Amino acid sequence: MRKPIKKTWMLASALTIGMAVLTPLSAGAEEIKTTDSSSITVQLEHKITGTIKDIYGDGMQLKGNDGKNYFISFYKFPAEQLEKMNFVEGQEISVEGSVVESYSDFYTFEVFKKELPKEVTKEDLTKLEKMFNDIKKLEKEVSAEIEKEATEEEIEKKYEEIEKIHEEMYKIAKPYILANWQPQTFEEYIEDFGFKEKNIVIKENDITQLKPIYAEWVKLQKNGDDEKATEKMDEFYKILQPYLDELYPPQTFEEFMEGWELDIPTETLVKLKTIYENILKADKEENTELSEKLWGEFDQIISEFIKPVPFEEYMSDFEFEISEADQKQLKPLYEEALALDKKGDFEKAQEKWEAFYKILDPYFEANKDTLIAASKVTINGQEYLAQ
Repeated sequence: MRKPIKKTWMLASALTIGMAVLTPLSAGAEEIKTTDSSSITVQLEHKITGTIKDIYGDGMQLKGNDGKNYFISFYKFPAEQLEKMNFVEGQEISVEGSVVESYSDFYTFEVFKKELPKEVTKEDLTKLEKMFNDIKKLEKEVSAEIEKEATEEEIEKKYEEIEKIHEEMYKIAKPYILANWQPQTFEEYIEDFGFKEKNIVIKENDITQLKPIYAEWVKLQKNGDDEKATEKMDEFYKILQPYLDELYPPQTFEEFMEGWELDIPTETLVKLKTIYENILKADKEENTELSEKLWGEFDQIISEFIKPVPFEEYMSDFEFEISEADQKQLKPLYEEALALDKKGDFEKAQEKWEAFYKILDPYFEANKDTLIAASKVTINGQEYLAQ
């Protein structure tokens, strides 16, 4: 059981909202004296030079020459500039930017606004910005409540408030988005599925039915009638489903088992294959309850043949060094937790895992990424400035 290292970042969308309040860190801030002897605090830019480890769209992980780990966001840079930079793993770059607390801090109202149609009035932008910031504030409150282990009811109440604000923002943005929406033609929409590449031909009588349904869906969408538009699209996909089943056939048992490298007796494989095929049948009949029950049986059988990763191999995945004293404590905890998991004593196993990660947590904390919102990039001798 590996502790998940959360590395989430927000994708900007005209109808999605960031999830945390922007709160500058004290690191990098300096007191500046003014002529009237008052003082203000400003955020200084950090400069980092390092090697690109991983690239994630408009962000990357960087191993700094100072030995620290960084996550750099380029949300202030337009797509054209990012294309010119042509990032490659292993490449050395220099970045200047400000530190933020959370991945969601990269998603500011300015980023949100870029995805909105230019026709949105100043009045509506003001309303949207206030709502956007209200959501950021509420999300910070939710984080604080989770930290202090508030009740599910208290947390759910906050989420309900957030949902209401989302709905209000959608109401404001929707008319502008629909006014600018240029729907695909029916032919373009069908072509995007990739049926031709798989030599799947849709029957002429089905095309005859699908085309007017699609046209009606476009009309309903443009009129803002979401409920009827959804019903129309359900009707569309009911006709298209057999072709989608042909395009994306379910994995056979043999395909599913590829790469497992388990030493399973033939008679057990036969049993597993029968269960797997019954799962596919239950899924086709949309019998979720039966499908879940069968997956439980499948997992229980196959788990007997899965060998746990040895402690040394498990620890080799971490990029940081762990002291010998801590390793001596970690190894028995790891092995006891695995043994308890195998016996099905999950409650006691969880206690062991918690003790295991309590020792590791300081290492995760010391090696976590510093988050930088980039404003200047130097790569291959070329400088790029945020716009």
